[in-house]
This record gives sequence, structure tokens and C-alpha cells, in this order.
Amino acid sequence: MLLTPTLCTSLRGNVFACCSKLTTVDLVGGIHNTVASLHLEIWRSEMTDEINRMNQTLPTITGDKTQAIRQWMGSASHLLDHYKTEHHKLVKEATTLLELALWKTKLDDNEGVEVETGGQRERQELRVTSGANIVINSVLPFLQLME
Repeated sequence: MLLTPTLCTSLRGNVFACCSKLTTVDLVGGIHNTVASLHLEIWRSEMTDEINRMNQTLPTITGDKTQAIRQWMGSASHLLDHYKTEHHKLVKEATTLLELALWKTKLDDNEGVEVETGGQRERQELRVTSGANIVINSVLPFLQLME
């Protein structure tokens, strides 16, 4: 069994050339928490499958296993980076929608605000005072990836 910190992609040389009995790679560190905190089930499932793929393939590899492990780590790392980027896009979109919803609520609560001439300033002030920054700062920790 090989324990490797997260997705260490800097394997040099043929470090596993003499490890014909190597059949399992276990990732240690925060990767499992990161995968578990991805918001979409399909992302969690695909990452778990990718992480487990090496342990299914490794016992069948004859000879040097270094290149296969290196390629697998690169593939898993690339996939995780992609999902992290997509996750951050979803969080940004969600916080924008939340801010707009809070602003709309504040506008609805202040229906008497003039929106024709000169009302834009009042509308903008309501946006600033909607409390979105406080709410978003309180909600954001629940949307962030655990790393």
C-alpha cells in the first residue's frame, strides 16, 4: 500500500520500479473532505470513481507502476481542479442571486420610494443598505469547499 499526500504529481524517476506487489494507493490529506463538499452529486461521484480507479487498475499492471500512478494523479488532479473552478462559479452565481433577492425584498418593503426622477439614488441606497453583505458573509462559509 502507498500513502500519498493528496494528489502529489511530482513523482520523479521510476520510484515504483521494484514494487511489483504494490496494489493499493491511499490518498491522505484533505482531498476526501474537498470531494465531499462539492455541491453536485455527479461531481462527487465522478471524483470518487477517479480516486478509486487506480486501486482497480494497479493490481493488473506488470512491471513499473510509476508511470500509471503519475498519469492517474495528473488526471485526478486535473478533474478536481475543473470541479473546483465550476464550484466557485456556482458560488459566485448563488451569492449574486442572493444579493439581488435581498435588494428586491428591501425595495418591496419600501414601495413608496420614487423610481421615476431622482429615485435611482434611493434605489441604490436600498441596495447598499439591504444587508446583503452581512447575510452573504454568514452564508458563504457553508458554500465554500473544505480543503
